[in-house]
Amino acid sequence: MRLIVCLLALGLIAGCDREKQEAPQAPVAQEESGKGLDRSHKGEAAPATMFKNPDGGDISLAKFKGTPVLVNLWASWCAPCINELPTLQKLEEAHAVDGALGVIAVSQDMAPQSSVDAFLKEKGIARFAAFHDEKMGLTDALSIQVMPTTVLYDADGKEVWRYVGDLDWSGAEAKALLAEAGPTAG
Repeated sequence: MRLIVCLLALGLIAGCDREKQEAPQAPVAQEESGKGLDRSHKGEAAPATMFKNPDGGDISLAKFKGTPVLVNLWASWCAPCINELPTLQKLEEAHAVDGALGVIAVSQDMAPQSSVDAFLKEKGIARFAAFHDEKMGLTDALSIQVMPTTVLYDADGKEVWRYVGDLDWSGAEAKALLAEAGPTAG
């Protein structure tokens, strides 16, 4: 009898772990030791994973082929994500005119897109950030463990680098990194 109780308890624990892995908080909390530049995926093609554009239509990163694109994965429960969104917005606005760099922020929240829109509106963040991946397909396809993570793809859709953790995207470090996308992207 004791053995059966122990096996049932282990089964419940394993089930809880599985649910935790599928929950919105699946990526581990940001740790300063894990923050920074990661070039280990350089040259990998952008995943074909579909997600939602700000209008609710399906889109993939293939839509951006021909232009370098900076893809930020964030979530509303992630304080560092929220802190960096305004600097991503400024970066997107700066390149909206010249078209030298696409900048998108893709919410990894499992809530409906309307709640992400409402959250962004409350925070005063522009509509550019309303891309939404409620199935967290990009997180899975890119093996993301920490939010935020930002990935730079070149015009051919190949990864240049990824930055793990938050960054001031209007600062000197970001400008130097973005210069790797091409002569006018930084």
